[in-house]
Amino acid sequence: MLDLNIFRDNPEVVKADLKKRNINESIVDEVVKLDAENRAEMQKVEEARAQKNAASEKIAKLDGEAKQTAISEMKTVGEKEKIAHEKQQKIEADLKEKLANIPNLTHESTPAGPDESGNTVIETHGTPRKFDFEPKDHVELGVNLGILNIEDAVRMSGSRFAYLMGEAALLEFALIQFAMHKLVSKGFKPVVPPVLVREQAMYATGFFPADRNQIYHVNPKQSEDDDENDDLYLVGTSEVPLTMIHEGKILDAAELPLRYAGFSTCFRREAGTYGKDMHGIIRVHQFDKIEMFSFCHPDKSWDEHELIRQTEEEIMQDLGLAYQVVNICSGDLGFPAAKKYDLEAWIPTQDKYRELTSCSNCTDYQARRARIRYKNPETNKNEHLHTLNGTAIAIGRTLVAIMENYQEADGSIKIPPVLHPYMNGITEIKKT
Repeated sequence: MLDLNIFRDNPEVVKADLKKRNINESIVDEVVKLDAENRAEMQKVEEARAQKNAASEKIAKLDGEAKQTAISEMKTVGEKEKIAHEKQQKIEADLKEKLANIPNLTHESTPAGPDESGNTVIETHGTPRKFDFEPKDHVELGVNLGILNIEDAVRMSGSRFAYLMGEAALLEFALIQFAMHKLVSKGFKPVVPPVLVREQAMYATGFFPADRNQIYHVNPKQSEDDDENDDLYLVGTSEVPLTMIHEGKILDAAELPLRYAGFSTCFRREAGTYGKDMHGIIRVHQFDKIEMFSFCHPDKSWDEHELIRQTEEEIMQDLGLAYQVVNICSGDLGFPAAKKYDLEAWIPTQDKYRELTSCSNCTDYQARRARIRYKNPETNKNEHLHTLNGTAIAIGRTLVAIMENYQEADGSIKIPPVLHPYMNGITEIKKT
């Protein structure tokens, strides 16, 4: 959520940024209007309360008819206060709803663009492997080796599900251990968070209202008095519960940055993506992921963003994958992020780079929504910190990249050397 002072002092800045994001900027005028009305009604409430307090003191000194007249006048003032308060509460609710629909301000280095076509490749690392045979895609490889079972998963759960079997399951746990060891060495604390959260957590992190149609809603309440249903949401990333660890808290500046590495199963409806990547495990409803998350001092957040990106790149390089770094444009940027990098690995059978990980600086956008602050020792005031996130390992897509890039002519798959210590002696997946 943006600071209301920006709308009061520099509304044109917000309008220009919304235009950069291809969002109608008229909502800024609506926020400015509602903010002015809200403050005016708050002033009326405060004035009425002051009159009531003064009247109470006066009444205590009166008696007889004068006292009854003063009591009657106070009741009139009380009614005015009630009316003003109810109006103010409604205006404030409308104001909060408008603010919730406005994304973060983009960083100046975020390129302007209408959609993913405006994303900018800034670096390329490694050379895509040249095959002396026709490479198979990950589905054909996995099915032939008995490590990927899509048919039975679809029969059981529907499209966009799969079983990881045998060495593929071992490979997942190898990736988890490898990534966690690296992250711990960089000061990230391992966390296994809840993946069912209340609605407030989705709003606080900026996924609601923008991405509501992508989120699974479990046992929604049928009414305000419904005590039977859970009314929880399945997270699409552990970024959500990691943010909420410190919701409403004031952190010690000396402890920043606080870094967490959250492993979780994630869920995504993939609404509106019918027909895209239906084949295989690139775009599925359920996937496992390790997410980096940092609560950071505002002055250090851009350095922290680069550190998270560098960590993602180290993992790509350790796995021996050719990849490119992409600066995501304004039209393809999620609501909470001011800037985002995607790291895309080369997928041989698609003859292109595909996103494996990303990292975002959300500045103070999530911190304002979740009321997370730090005590600034210089001003002795509680101020909003910055939050950042980045995917260390997205298991499914990383498995795709490994399977396709490390395949051999006979349909076997080599295991990246960096994962050998975690594979119980297995260095190659062969058909048995």
